[in-house]
Amino acid sequence: MRRKVFNDARKDALRGALKAVRTAKKGDAAALAAAYQAIDKAQKRGIIKKNTAARRKAKVARMLA
Repeated sequence: MRRKVFNDARKDALRGALKAVRTAKKGDAAALAAAYQAIDKAQKRGIIKKNTAARRKAKVARMLA
């Protein structure tokens, strides 16, 4: 139960960071850094797989490029 609570919190942080990227302006370095951090933490803790993390990072970079 405790693990589920932590996993859910990490997923929410990931979703929030990706939502912030969608609403951010082009070239917003702070939003990009926050999204990368959330993706890396989720991958490190096993919430998402390595390739999924790489895909999401590439997508985020394309959105803000």
